[in-house]
Amino acid sequence: MASPNSTTRPPVRSPLLPSSQPGLIEPIFPGGASIPFETDDASPFDDRYSITRERAKLLDLIESEDPDPTDPRWPRYELYLQRCDRLNQMEADYRVTNGADHVVEASVANQLRDLGGLVDDGVDTMTLHTKEGFRMFMGRRRDPAGKYNAIPGGKRVASSLKALWTLTRNNNPYADWALLRADNRIPELRRGLDHQTRTFDAEIKKKADKGLGFAILKSREPKVLELGFRSPYGYAIAELIVEFDFYVRVVKTLGRKAMFSDKQEHDAIRQFTRPMRAAFEEFIRFETWLTKPELLPLSRIDFLPGADTNAQRRVAAVTGIFGPVPPGVYASQQVSRHSQRRVAISDTEKAMLERVAEELAAISQESGAAVDDATDDGLVD
Repeated sequence: MASPNSTTRPPVRSPLLPSSQPGLIEPIFPGGASIPFETDDASPFDDRYSITRERAKLLDLIESEDPDPTDPRWPRYELYLQRCDRLNQMEADYRVTNGADHVVEASVANQLRDLGGLVDDGVDTMTLHTKEGFRMFMGRRRDPAGKYNAIPGGKRVASSLKALWTLTRNNNPYADWALLRADNRIPELRRGLDHQTRTFDAEIKKKADKGLGFAILKSREPKVLELGFRSPYGYAIAELIVEFDFYVRVVKTLGRKAMFSDKQEHDAIRQFTRPMRAAFEEFIRFETWLTKPELLPLSRIDFLPGADTNAQRRVAAVTGIFGPVPPGVYASQQVSRHSQRRVAISDTEKAMLERVAEELAAISQESGAAVDDATDDGLVD
């Protein structure tokens, strides 16, 4: 930007008069001189002066290496330079004071930078009463003799979801997709457990109405586990497992009190162990593939036209493993409840992402895959 060749005019302090041209204001300077300028309601100045619109009007003067002082717009150009300087000062003051109100001293405002992050002042715990609940948390690896299959556990899947949560920082659309699926599957399972628990508990209360008071079974030595998860999804898994543990207690109470047969008790527990483990396996599968060295750099940028060979290979590989990512997820129209993605994009980039999302939707339709809609978003099977 060229520097002014004459003395800068003083700030506008006098009343403003409307110009005959729409969108223009003419400030009155001492001595009666007036300078028209464009306005904008989003302007940081009290008189709504628009630097962006003024720049468009004065672009040839601004970009000139030697602007002509005899140009009739010269006073307007000087006003533009003055306002740019003032805006720079306003922005500097804002940064120095961390955006505090004017009544706050700078020494106080600066303490914001030294304020430490929040920490857990204590220990988060989870209490489990049943072996089924504990096994659901702990999981089981395949035994050396091959008699028992591996069972994914809550501890393991919490680690997988944390890894996927971290991958969202890389603008990875498949990590976003996995977390969106978790956002749907985990509450869905929890609601199912709660509904079935209430149904069974109502049967126990009916017995109480007739004179038989049954207490819900609990362990003589319940196990209190310290959690210490490093992502919100770990706590979501813990809440699901506690719900499952209490559900098992209610089911076993029905069996102990002869309200359920052995088969009914077994089937009622299996009703939720299978879908929970299936969900765990799905999240672990996303994490296992997306954290492989070849796919670790995967980003939305890889899908854009002109991507390099390595990016094209990543896209081909991940699409072959998981299928096309739902277009709404790719275009960031659907976002997970928790994410480390902090990407500000321009309108041009947003339009490009939406265009690629449309191409992904077309691919899904051609392959017979269901395209996500506004209700279930294609997130649950």
